[in-house]
Amino acid sequence: MDPSSNSGAPVVETRDLVKIYRMGDVEVQALGGVSLTIQGGEFAAVMGASGSGKSTFMNLVGCLDKPTRGSYLLNGQDVGGLSRDQLARVRGRQIGFVFQGFNLLPRTNALENVELPMLYQGIAARDRHQRAAEALERVGLGDRLHHTPAQLSGGQQQRVAIARALVNRPTLLLADEPTGNLDSRTSVEVMGIFQELNEQGLTVLLVTHEADIADHAKRIVVFKDGLLLEDRPVTRRRLSREELVEEARA
Repeated sequence: MDPSSNSGAPVVETRDLVKIYRMGDVEVQALGGVSLTIQGGEFAAVMGASGSGKSTFMNLVGCLDKPTRGSYLLNGQDVGGLSRDQLARVRGRQIGFVFQGFNLLPRTNALENVELPMLYQGIAARDRHQRAAEALERVGLGDRLHHTPAQLSGGQQQRVAIARALVNRPTLLLADEPTGNLDSRTSVEVMGIFQELNEQGLTVLLVTHEADIADHAKRIVVFKDGLLLEDRPVTRRRLSREELVEEARA
């Protein structure tokens, strides 16, 4: 099992989480008291319409913002009262991010793009090279280490972004619409990678508005008007990556 796994213990615990944004004299409540627990080794998909609160929730879980009220425990640590610098350190060490836009440096090859997060952690060059190569191998790009983004397909660029999210060995992988820029077949292949990582023990939290993408998870959480509307397991049988590719071709 991957050393980043934390199977069994809660990775994410939110208790009555409230987030209020102030716009001049107007207060907008983006979250109205959300309590949710994600156990280690889970794969959960977060869904909801625009304005439902799902993006605000993910920003809080990703330590990109702080709640107005309530508490958020990441691997048992209450991070709600941490300073911005402390939150940045938590993000760097415990959370991997994958976004809809691949956010790769265009003139930098795959290996160097994946090494970037380790620069901020003070990891020696030799270890950076090794860990970046291992992460790219893990997502099926061991033969593309020295290709720039322009030399890679959209799906391959997203794989580089996933590898970059893995190199600091996070306990939580947050993916925000990771298939939004991909065609259907490539989306299925990328979701197969997330499933494999989850099977290896990594906790995955995915934001998507596509029901067929959410069905690749083990659990679906639906937000509406800043509240948790639905929380249910996925009943569809999880397919292997080979089966997913065949399904996309059909």
